[in-house]
Amino acid sequence: MDMTPPHVAVGDRAAETRPGPGKISVRGLDFFYGDTQALTGVTLEIPANRVTGVIGPSGCGKSTFLRVLNRMYQDHPGQRATGQVLLDGQDILGPEVNLGLLRSRVGMVFQSAMVFPMSVYDNAAYGVRAQESLSRADVAERVEGVLTRAALWREVKDRLSEPASGLSGGQQQRLCIARALGTRPEVMLLDEPTGGLDPGSAAAIEDLIGELKKRLTIVLITHNLQQAARCADQVAFFYLGEMLEAGPASQIFLEPRQPRTRDFITGRFG
Repeated sequence: MDMTPPHVAVGDRAAETRPGPGKISVRGLDFFYGDTQALTGVTLEIPANRVTGVIGPSGCGKSTFLRVLNRMYQDHPGQRATGQVLLDGQDILGPEVNLGLLRSRVGMVFQSAMVFPMSVYDNAAYGVRAQESLSRADVAERVEGVLTRAALWREVKDRLSEPASGLSGGQQQRLCIARALGTRPEVMLLDEPTGGLDPGSAAAIEDLIGELKKRLTIVLITHNLQQAARCADQVAFFYLGEMLEAGPASQIFLEPRQPRTRDFITGRFG
């Protein structure tokens, strides 16, 4: 029986796409805020060059999970993760991991567009300059490249010296994505990247996600089930700190196996 609620439509692209080789393998992941356990036994394969959508009710552990994937939690005392998170076969939870290198490989963009108090150009150049010592001409070339990849170059090429805060909300979010692209990441973590945007700006970000996955592996947290259906190749459903179900987007939205997944998708809770 078709379990998709009227407000969620699964696109043909999502239905036809099949996962490729794993880029990140999460195995038996537990996470703690002090003595409080926030994630329990999460196991998930994140395929390369695909969009993995993470859905679930508020407070279920989605953002916590995302922050484990580049060890963002490491900046906060008392937070710890156990289990394994393998990036190309290397466990990134190990003590020998270089956090700077890890975060250049695994970029992150948050819900609120966090532009720096500097020009559009300097925002776009920030990641480039942080990772490499390049000539001014080479930096300029890279800046144009990341702004082009973020579908922003044509809109800002005559405003590069202006404060980034003067851009629209959608432009600021794409600038944050461009800044993250400056480190040449292999994985991009997107935490509700369209949450505060108008429909037109949100659609531009969704189109951008489709382009970026040609080169990157993307993990997308969203409360918007329509967005998950449109953008994700596979979907993982989280509930109370556990990953209850994961599979191709078409299967999760049309034939969920777990009752709580079905209830969430059909709007019975969450």
